[in-house]
Amino acid sequence: MPRGDKSKYTDKQKRMEDHIEEGYEKRGVGKHEAERRAWATVNKQTGGGNKSGGSGRGKRDSSAGSMTHAERSRAAKKGWATRRRES
Repeated sequence: MPRGDKSKYTDKQKRMEDHIEEGYEKRGVGKHEAERRAWATVNKQTGGGNKSGGSGRGKRDSSAGSMTHAERSRAAKKGWATRRRES
């Protein structure tokens, strides 16, 4: 894979890059620099290109959700208690 090839990125990562790039351009950053910064941001947030080679063993997209089952359960119980208390 040549340097700069984006084929290993998921569709979600590509959409993230587009959105971040637009934000940089709105702030007056040049097109090339905005794209470079956007991909650097996506790499920092998600760990780079995460598409697997088809074996199903690729790295999980870290932006897909980072809470464990226990954390989600605790948050749901806390929200339920808050809603019950405020009603």
